[in-house]
Amino acid sequence: MQTHARKMLVIIGEAALEKRLVGDARSFGAHGYTICDVRGGGERGEREARWEADRSIEMKVICDETVAAKLAEHILRSYAANYAVTLFTADVGVFRPQKF
Repeated sequence: MQTHARKMLVIIGEAALEKRLVGDARSFGAHGYTICDVRGGGERGEREARWEADRSIEMKVICDETVAAKLAEHILRSYAANYAVTLFTADVGVFRPQKF
């Protein structure tokens, strides 16, 4: 089967950002997203999700490269200084390009 190239932007951050990140993804042109609750640790400590303010999310956005780059730049500029946020991209192949 033929696949079509897209970027997957993965955003791992504080759950308090969820509504803002969803709005940002939509405003930058993403057609959809997936969000999961996650746990982990890093330079800002451990996030074990034992209480509401300690929760983290992982948001995946599959979109074209331009949308991924602009969204990532906005997230880093707007949130990274004050929130625990990690971003990375991966090249993916999708089967239904019209969805992305």
